[in-house]
Amino acid sequence: MDAVITLTRPLAPIRAGLARLCTGAAPTLFGPACVASLLAGVGTCLLLPALPPRWLLLVLLLAGVVGTIWRSPLRPLGALLFGMAFAGMQAASTLDAQLPPDLQSHPFTLRGRVHDLPVSDPKRTSFEFVVDDDERQPAALRGKTLRLGWYDDDPRSRAALRAGSRWQLPVRLRAPRGLRNPGASDAERYALAARIAATGYLVKPTQAKQLALGSGLDAWREHMSARIGAAVADPSSRYVRALALGDTRFLDQQDWTRLRAAGLTHLIAISGFHVGLVAGFFALLVAAAWWCWPSLCRWIPRQFVAGAGAITGAFGYALVTGMAVPTLRTAVMIAALVATRWLRRRQRLSDTLALGCGVLLLMDPLAVLGAGFWLSFAGVAWLLWCLPESDGAGWRGQLRGFLSAQAVASLGLLPLSVVLFGQASTAGPLANLAAVPWWSLVVVPLGLLGVLIDTIHAGWGAWLWNASAWCFDLLWPAITRIADSPLALLWLPESRWYALPLALLSAFWLLLPRGLPGRWLALLLWLPLLHPPLELPDAGEVELTAIDVGQGLSVLVRTRHHSLLFDMGPAVPDGYDAGERAVIPALHGLGVRQLDLGIVSHGDMDHAGGRNAVAAAFPMQVVLAPVGSPSPGSKDCIAGQTWEWDGVRFRILSPDEGVPYLGNESSCVLHIETAQGSALLAGDIGNYSERKLVATQGVGLRSDVVIVPHHGSAGSSDPAFVTAVGARLALVSTGADNRFRHPRQQVVRRWCDAGTEVLDTSRSGALRVWIGQDGLRVRERRSDLPRLWDAVRRRGQSAGLCYAPEQ
Repeated sequence: MDAVITLTRPLAPIRAGLARLCTGAAPTLFGPACVASLLAGVGTCLLLPALPPRWLLLVLLLAGVVGTIWRSPLRPLGALLFGMAFAGMQAASTLDAQLPPDLQSHPFTLRGRVHDLPVSDPKRTSFEFVVDDDERQPAALRGKTLRLGWYDDDPRSRAALRAGSRWQLPVRLRAPRGLRNPGASDAERYALAARIAATGYLVKPTQAKQLALGSGLDAWREHMSARIGAAVADPSSRYVRALALGDTRFLDQQDWTRLRAAGLTHLIAISGFHVGLVAGFFALLVAAAWWCWPSLCRWIPRQFVAGAGAITGAFGYALVTGMAVPTLRTAVMIAALVATRWLRRRQRLSDTLALGCGVLLLMDPLAVLGAGFWLSFAGVAWLLWCLPESDGAGWRGQLRGFLSAQAVASLGLLPLSVVLFGQASTAGPLANLAAVPWWSLVVVPLGLLGVLIDTIHAGWGAWLWNASAWCFDLLWPAITRIADSPLALLWLPESRWYALPLALLSAFWLLLPRGLPGRWLALLLWLPLLHPPLELPDAGEVELTAIDVGQGLSVLVRTRHHSLLFDMGPAVPDGYDAGERAVIPALHGLGVRQLDLGIVSHGDMDHAGGRNAVAAAFPMQVVLAPVGSPSPGSKDCIAGQTWEWDGVRFRILSPDEGVPYLGNESSCVLHIETAQGSALLAGDIGNYSERKLVATQGVGLRSDVVIVPHHGSAGSSDPAFVTAVGARLALVSTGADNRFRHPRQQVVRRWCDAGTEVLDTSRSGALRVWIGQDGLRVRERRSDLPRLWDAVRRRGQSAGLCYAPEQ
C-alpha cells in the first residue's frame, strides 16, 4: 500500500483550523469545521434514547442560530447546538405525524397517488401511497405517505397499479412497527427517515378504484423501465434498468447476494458518477450550441450557460432517479463548483464537499439515518483526504491514481460497511478494479444515452440498450465466478460501540505518509471490529435467544462449542420470509458460524416456513421433525432421544413413537438441563399434550425458562402444566397486534399468578437468556439498545407482560 497511496499535506486543514482559532478568526459558515459540527449535532440527537422536551429543543435552536450567525471562533459550537435542535424538531414532527394509537386497525377509504415504483411479487404488490391533502380525507392522514400492500393471488388485478396513478383504496392501517434483532435492519428507523406515517394493506381489493392514469416523473421512469425490459432480453435487462434508471425491482435475491459478495452494490444504485456523466453531457450539449452560434455569446457567456446546463442535468437526473443521497450530494457539489466558477472564486474540493453535506443536512437532517448518507460522503472524504491532487501526466499517472482510489475506498469504507451491513467483501477490491471503469465508462453511458434518445423518439434507444447489455455480459461471468467463491463475503458479528471509531482511526493511521513510525501497529485497532467478543456461554452453561420473527417461533440454543436452531420462523409462499429477513441476519449478528442441529417442532408455516432460507445460508448436519410432518429430509423427532454438548444435557420429551401426526399436538418438545438451571421449548402443543407430559414426566418438567406453548393461545398453558413447569421466566413469541390476539390475557395471568416473569418478543425484541454460574440473566433487544423512534416505548407499553415479584 505504501507504493500506491501517498498523502499530500494531510494535516493542512487541521493546522488551518487551529490557526483560525488562535487568531480569533471565525470558521467559514459552510466550511468543514462548521459542517462537521452540524453533523455531530444531528448524529448526537438521533442517538439519544428519547427526544428532549420541545421547549429545550427550541432553546437550543435559538442558541445555535445566534452562535452560528455570530462571527466568532465558537461558531462550530453554535452549529453543533443547531444540529441537535434541528434534528430533534424534525424527528419529533415526523413521529407525531405517524398514525395515533386510537386509529390502529381502523378501516379507511383513502384517495391519493402512488408514489415511486410499485414492487410486484406473485401474490403481493407493495407501494407507497401519498394521501390527498383535502378535507375529504381523514385529518390524521392528509398529505401523509403510507406504505401499503395489495395482496391478491391474481397479479392481473394489480396490473393497473402504476407509478403516479391516482386511486381510491379501502385500507386498514397501523403505525410503523418492525422487528428488533441483532444484525437486522430497523424498519422503524427506516419509517422515520422516509417519513412513513403508517403501514397497512387493502382490506377489499375488489373495491379499489382507479381515478387517473399515471403521470409525472415516476410514471415516466416506470414507462422507460418497461421499454428497456421489452427491448433487452433477460437477465441483462434487469441490470440495464438498475444502472440506467435506478430501478432495482427486478433484481432477485441471488443477484443481490452476488453483488454484495463482489462489493458492487454501490454501482448498481444510481451513484454520484452517473450524475456527473449526465451533468457533463448537458454542459457539452449547451456549450456545443454556443459554439455553433457564436453570436449567442454576446448575450450570455458560454461558460455561464454550460454551467447552467450542468446544474440542470444534475438536478434533473437526480429528480428522475428518486433523489437518492449520492445523487443529491453530487448535484449539490456540481452546483457549488459551477457557482464558484461564475463568481470567479477558487474553492477547495473539501470545501465543496462540506457545502454539499451542509446543504443536504439542512434539507433533511434525518438523511443520516440511512446508510447511503455515510457511505456517500465518507467515500468522497477519504479520497479527498488521502489522494494527491495529481499523479502525474500520462497513463501511468492515471493508473496510479485509479489504483490509489480503489485502495483508499476499500480500506476507508470497510469499517462503515461492517457496522452498517455486518459484512465485508474480500472480493470487492478485485471486482471493483474491473467493474468500476467498465460499467462507469461504457455500460452506464450507453444505457443513459439510450434513455435520452428513446425519450426523444420511441424505439430509437433499443440498440443502445442492447449494446449496454452486451457490454455488461462481457464482464458479468467473471464477476459471478468471483462472487460465488465461498470466501468472497465474510459475515461479521455485531461489535461494541467503540469498534467503529477505533477502526476509522486505524484506517487513518495506515493511510498516513510513509516513514511515520508504528504504522502497522494500527492493525491491532481493527480487532474489536473484526473479532468482537461473542459472550458465548462457558462449559456447562447454555444461552437461548428467542429471535423476534413476528407471529411465529425461532429459538437459537448455544453451548460453548455447539449451536441448535429450534424452529425457523414464519414464511408466506412467494412472499415474506422471516427466515431470510430475521433469522439469518440474527444468526450472523450473533456470530453463529454453523448450526449443528435444527429442530422443526411441527409443519405449520409459522414455525417451518423459514427452513429453506436458513438451510441455504447455514447448512445443518441434522434436522429433526415429527414423524409425518411436511418436513422433507428430516430425521424423526421421538421422545426419549438424548445427547450432551459441553456438559449440557438435551432430551426430547414429545411426541411419542408410533403416534400419528396431529399437527400442533405432535410438536417436538425439547428439555435442556444444566447444573445451574433448565429450559423447556414446547412448540405449539395444546392442553392435551401438556396434560400428557405432566402425567409422564412429573418433576422432570421443572424448568427455569419456558417458551410458552402455542404463543400463549387460549387452548394452551393448562394450569397443571404451568404448575409442573414452575418457571421463573416465560418467553412468548408473537407478532405485534396479531389477529389471533396472542398471548391471551388469561394465559398471561396464569403464568404471572404462578410467580413467573413473562416477556414477549413483540414488545422486547429479541430476547437473550443465559443460564449459568451467574444464575439467570436476560437481555431485551429494545431495552438494551433504546432508540427515540422505538414504537413500543412511544406507545407507553412496558417491555414485559408481567414481572416476577421482588424477593
